[in-house]
Amino acid sequence: MTINKTQNGKDLTVAVEGRLDTTTAPEFERELKPLLGSVDNVVLDFSNLEYISSAGLRVLLQIRKAVYDKGGVKIVNANDLVKEVFEVTGFINVLNIE
Repeated sequence: MTINKTQNGKDLTVAVEGRLDTTTAPEFERELKPLLGSVDNVVLDFSNLEYISSAGLRVLLQIRKAVYDKGGVKIVNANDLVKEVFEVTGFINVLNIE
């Protein structure tokens, strides 16, 4: 998994490439957790995310919780497989997915 982060003031954009699963979710969490206190909005660009598991979904919930009162989380460019996971799990109703 490759993670590219760009912070612009209170906005953080994170592009993820590869798989967000049990193996890679801890790394994803370690990369983002220190930044969440200083941002209000997080945009997750999933254009190159191939797969997301329940471990990845757990991290998304933690990100949402960290910025919920300040701004929010938006997921952009998710492929059909990832969108299907969001739909089946009900995350489509919890997260802002474009």
